[in-house]
Order: sequence, then structure tokens, then C-alpha cells
Amino acid sequence: MTQAVDAGKQRFQRYREMFYNLDPSTLAVDLRSMMSADCAIRLAHPLGDCTGPASFHEDVIAPLLHAIPDLERRDYIVIGGEQQDGVWIGCGGYYTGVFERPWLDIPPTRHLVAIRFMEFFRLVDGMIQTARLLWDIPSLMMQADAWPMGPSLGVDHFAPAPATQDGIVQSANATTSAASLKLVEDMIAGLERFADGGPEAMDLTQFWHPKMNWYGPAGIGSNRRLSGFRNWHQIPFLSAIPDRRANIDAPGYDCYFGDGDYVAYCGWPAITATVTGDGWLGIAPAGQRITMASLDFWRCENGVLRENWVLIDLLDIWRQLGVDVMKRMREVTFARQGVDFQT
Repeated sequence: MTQAVDAGKQRFQRYREMFYNLDPSTLAVDLRSMMSADCAIRLAHPLGDCTGPASFHEDVIAPLLHAIPDLERRDYIVIGGEQQDGVWIGCGGYYTGVFERPWLDIPPTRHLVAIRFMEFFRLVDGMIQTARLLWDIPSLMMQADAWPMGPSLGVDHFAPAPATQDGIVQSANATTSAASLKLVEDMIAGLERFADGGPEAMDLTQFWHPKMNWYGPAGIGSNRRLSGFRNWHQIPFLSAIPDRRANIDAPGYDCYFGDGDYVAYCGWPAITATVTGDGWLGIAPAGQRITMASLDFWRCENGVLRENWVLIDLLDIWRQLGVDVMKRMREVTFARQGVDFQT
């Protein structure tokens, strides 16, 4: 691992501490000390995109703090890699606190909640120039009993930290990092063979541990063992969009790197596909062309993949299909919103 990556991780520690010991009175200044004025920030639907620390603070963080005044950040994965455009830091964890007021019209629970996140940051000369922040907003809807769409095929539960408790990597062996990246690359190459040869052509048993865990987003759910992954995610997913292609080294690709036993991928969008079959999210197969923002972390163990954390911007997929999930949620929960319902 290069000195630049290690230095980037050390610098990024300040950002993590900023949101762990969050002080609303100094947050705007703190963000300016970490983010460039033209920092390009992408967030999950319906939050959208913003530019610079001022907009991020006023339009994104301040409303969330209003809803969860004791907001606190917890990271259980922090890894880094050097790409042509700078040092990238990938993080996985959750924001937590008491959900006291509505946020995005999601009704408050007035109890402890957790919003899972996967976030990627590009640092140049110690400043964040790019941010890709995918927050599992459907999981908060579920915690608030406000999810208006179909049930997950997998299990919606809180995705845990790595089993080995070593996800915050300070520095890593370059040989190990390269081997981890090669393993994931070979596995992804196998996935791409599905379109030509079906499930058998992917030969997943050579890449995954028999007790693998796949931690998917709320709305899809998590699974254990290849049988669970295949039955409750992969088969419905590939049956619905058999032509899906990853955008690695294509428009939408941001970063892809190994760091010790961990591998990270950030693509916004990461996948392009056509919905031509039934069975995934209850989506009608009407030939819609869609893109997916998808972020991944993998953990390798003894030459195979043991854990995989995945977030997908499902609300944006519904948006592309012409379904306003937020509007439907407001209709489902209008009696709890404290406002008049408009017919």
C-alpha cells in the first residue's frame, strides 16, 4: 500500500471524528476544512446531487440533524486505494440516533434508529474532491413501519461488521491487496458469463466460502450460503435483467481497489440493464432500460470470498420505472404525517 493511501486514511480520520462527535455549531466550518468548494457529491434518491460543503451542510445534513438531533456516525469498514484521479477512501457503517422528527416525510419513531451507509471519497492534496454517499433510506422506512412497496425476498436485518473485526485497515500488504482484487475480478468475470451459459457457467462455488454472507439493501434483504444468495437474490435478479453489465472502466465507474483482505467498488451507475423478465422487486417486465448505483465491499478469507456488503439505490430504480415511492409512502402513512391529505 502506498504512502499516499496511508496518509489519505489518516487525513480522513478527521471527517469520521467530525460525525462521531458531531457538534452542529461547528459543523459548517469543519466541513469546509475537509471538502473543496467545488466538491461533487452524489446521494441516493430523493436527496440527489449537490456541490460543495455549504450545500451539503444546508441541504442534506441540517435536515437530517433536525430529524435526528443526536446523530452519530459509526464506521466498521474503512479502506483505501490509489487510482489515477487520486486516493479513494471507502467506508461502510451506519448513522444512528433517536428519530424525533420527520425526515423526507418518513414519520419519526422517537426511538433509536440506524441508517446503513456505504460512502466513497476521493481525496486530492488532503481535500475531498468527490463524494459518493449511498444511504439505505428504505431501511429507515421499514424501521418507521412506512415501507410502501413489496416485501424483501431476503431477510431485512442490520448488516453486521466484518466477522474478523478488522474492517478499519490502517495499512495493508500490497501482495495481499492484489490477490484480493484478483479474486473479485475473477468472480465478476464469472458473473458476466451468465448471459451466455446460465448459472452453471458462473462457477461460483470456486469463489465463495460455503458459509458466505451477502448483506443486501433493505428491499432485497440479506442471505447466507450460495443457496440463499441464489434463491433470494441472484435468480430473481438475473431472470429479470439477464443482459445486465457492470460498468467497470466505463462511464459511471469511480473506483475499484483492494486493501488487504478487502475489495471495494463504487459505480454511479455501476450497472446498466433492461427489465425483460418477472420476479425481481415485483417489477413488470416491460422492457425498461435502467441504470443502478451500486456500491460493494468484499472480504476475502483463505482464497475465497466470505462476506459481501452491497447497497443499491432502489428508490432511484423505482423512479426510473415511473413509480414515486416517496409519494406512495406519504399516502400509506398520511394519518401519521400531521398534515391534511390531498386527494
